[in-house]
Amino acid sequence: MADTVLAERRARADERPRAPRRARRRPEWVGYLPYLLPGAVAFGVVIGYPLLTNVYFSLFKWRGGMAPLRWYGLGNYVDLLGDDKFWTSFGNSLAMIVAMVLVPTLLGLVLAAVLFDYLGRRFGPRVASVLRATYYLPQILPVAVAGVLWNWILNSQTGALNVILRGLGVQTPPNWLGDPDTALPSVMLVLIWVQMGYPVVIFMAALQRVDPELYEAAELDGAGWWDRFRAITVPQIRPETFVVTLTCTVAALKVFGPIYVLTRGGPESSTLVPSYYSYLSFFDKSQVGYGSAIATVLTLVIVVVALVILGLQNRAERREREGV
Repeated sequence: MADTVLAERRARADERPRAPRRARRRPEWVGYLPYLLPGAVAFGVVIGYPLLTNVYFSLFKWRGGMAPLRWYGLGNYVDLLGDDKFWTSFGNSLAMIVAMVLVPTLLGLVLAAVLFDYLGRRFGPRVASVLRATYYLPQILPVAVAGVLWNWILNSQTGALNVILRGLGVQTPPNWLGDPDTALPSVMLVLIWVQMGYPVVIFMAALQRVDPELYEAAELDGAGWWDRFRAITVPQIRPETFVVTLTCTVAALKVFGPIYVLTRGGPESSTLVPSYYSYLSFFDKSQVGYGSAIATVLTLVIVVVALVILGLQNRAERREREGV
């Protein structure tokens, strides 16, 4: 009898609907894996592995090829501290920042505002587009082509600039790329010419999203072009200004092509930059460990500068959201 009762109770218990099992909740990051994994693999192959390999080689003295590696520890970095050429190269990087960041950004901001707010409204958007493309043309030229062009212009004997100066009565025109006093300013001039179109295009694209009614209202209130530029243009495109500053600063710190084509770091190291100094240590002097140390220090400087600029951008955006 008791067995029968127990069996009936078990049968009724089996007939009751069971509550569905609660599914385990996966972490949110698991869903992003299929999208992040290809980029992470590409980053590791293209950037991560070469960077770690470069840091590894910087701890050795190595002439490359089949030569043996000799452990040197931090010796290459200690040697950098007493290397005058190393400090000269980083000093020249400051000149590259002026030529590729400061001057193009300021002039590009003014030119973009003139094209958009003055010439574009007066002569039509097509005229502004043609001028914008003209400014951007040096950006799409290969470095070798730009170097040949400027070597032809700045050549001390047959260069177009010195031919014009001789025609004006200058008996001994400067050796623009061969004199330590004029080589760096000449390279900076070329870099300004090359870099100018980039901020112009970015800023003009940014101005497309600015409400035109702001300019119309300011003009009705009697604001001139400079007042509109200062009160509307500059604040409205502040995010793009940070983008241009960041990308151009990184490009200035690692500039290589124009130096290689125009001066090869000379004369007398007056145009030497860290990237080209690392190249010389790698290939001309066969000091692979020393060149790796230069490249590692340059990478750290670029990362620190980029983090500082991003921090300033975040702080500016936070203050803007808070209405400060």
